[in-house]
Amino acid sequence: MIDRRGLLAAGTLLPFAARAQGRAETLRCVMGGSVNSLDPVRFGATRESTGCAVHVADTLLRFGRKPQGTGFIFDYDRLEGALAERYALSADGLRITLHLRPGATWHDGSPVTAEDVKWSLDRVVGAQSMARTQAETGSMTSPDQFRVLGERVVEITLPRPDRMALPNLATIFMPMLNARLARPHATAADPWASEWLKSNTAAGGAYRVESFRPGEQLILRRNDAWRCGPLPFFRRVIIQTVPEPATRASLIERGDADFSLDLQSSDVIALERRGRVKVVQMPQQSIMSFLAFNTRQPPFDSIALRQAVAAALPYEDLFQAAVFGRGERLFGATWTGEPDDAVFPQPMPFRTDPALARAKLAEAGFAGGLRTTLSFGVGAAQVNEPIATLVQEALGRIGIEVTVQKLPDAQMASAMTEKRLPMLIETSGAIFPATDYFFRVIYSGEQRWNFSSWRNPEVDALVQEARFERDGARFQAMARRMIALAAAEVPLVPLWKPALNAVMARDIEGFTYWFLRQPDFRDLSRSA
Repeated sequence: MIDRRGLLAAGTLLPFAARAQGRAETLRCVMGGSVNSLDPVRFGATRESTGCAVHVADTLLRFGRKPQGTGFIFDYDRLEGALAERYALSADGLRITLHLRPGATWHDGSPVTAEDVKWSLDRVVGAQSMARTQAETGSMTSPDQFRVLGERVVEITLPRPDRMALPNLATIFMPMLNARLARPHATAADPWASEWLKSNTAAGGAYRVESFRPGEQLILRRNDAWRCGPLPFFRRVIIQTVPEPATRASLIERGDADFSLDLQSSDVIALERRGRVKVVQMPQQSIMSFLAFNTRQPPFDSIALRQAVAAALPYEDLFQAAVFGRGERLFGATWTGEPDDAVFPQPMPFRTDPALARAKLAEAGFAGGLRTTLSFGVGAAQVNEPIATLVQEALGRIGIEVTVQKLPDAQMASAMTEKRLPMLIETSGAIFPATDYFFRVIYSGEQRWNFSSWRNPEVDALVQEARFERDGARFQAMARRMIALAAAEVPLVPLWKPALNAVMARDIEGFTYWFLRQPDFRDLSRSA
């Protein structure tokens, strides 16, 4: 059912769609979040802004893709040329040489030069933005590391061989920009023209921005002069914010929109049953939902207590109640000691065992029980409230009395940053499906994303060492050891990889799951 607000949103979309030329070559996407910036690396830019930027600005490299299920998934192990036609990594792993694609131009028709790329890389490491933080994960921190070797050749030097340097060049966090267009808008207070780039573009990607109403609508028009890949099928893409999931579902089912992500699982299941739309479901590769403990404060500084909770959880009931069994289970593994596989997230050897839970509770010194709190943000209540209720019931059966706190999202974010919560439910992850990168983000360091505040000296050392390890066998051994330590000390309990549900018109083809968890419209087409 569409409420009044939904009708207003739909009414805004439909007249414009009716006027759009070439209905078959126009893609209409409705999303719950909004595009608030054309600069994808600006602090405060939404995930939708970052996702849409891949269409407007090119990157130097890109990941390949491979079939999975009824769609495709990006291939982290295969890097291809994008704005850089080809690249070479020196034998010592310290120099990356990038050869720019001949004939590549910016949207204004001017040629892409090595000087433009040098300026773009300098901006990545020089401006105060999300790009700077991301580039640091690949050991790129100073403009001195970027050098022009010729009209179309750029060299990047690294202080140490870093496994994450090349993957970073394939992310929109390192967008290539037209320096000659952007520079005149720089000021003494804003030397990288960040304020101007928030609502203007200086790029050369597969699409140009036709119109932009921040927070409401973005319209893209295909750049027919694009030379960095096959021309996209769709000549125009209309991206509109429609906050209500039920409204988005109705728009697609009626044929008034073509594509949406992040619909409610109950709506997706109902849409599948009626069969009038196509649904492509993909487990989110580097994302997991989990129960995290504050390991720095009593009572969850006790490993035995954390093991007790892990043994008490009703895993399959949680999976079905919260996400209707949609996703990939991260519990119930049979391995002991170290896993056979070095990938992560992967299923952990946690399963429901009430007798073990009570024994571990006694070992921790809480045979008589204890009281604690479990928190989650209200914005994720649809999924997290069933989790909290079942956790509360299961822990109550072994003597742990749990008070559930449903906090406003801003308050939840502050409490997580300040490490004030004994237990919390969250969904998070890393951009890249690399075990050392995931552990660096989620399981180590004095930073917000170490939700459990876990401090294990061996893991902290392995995370740093693995980053620079070039021998594949040694790297995998380090990764397996990190996973084993996380299983033994239980700083958090992985539950599942949530599914990304892409809902689209039945004639839309080519959906690919990308690490940004946003659609790449360049992949999509409409069947005859």
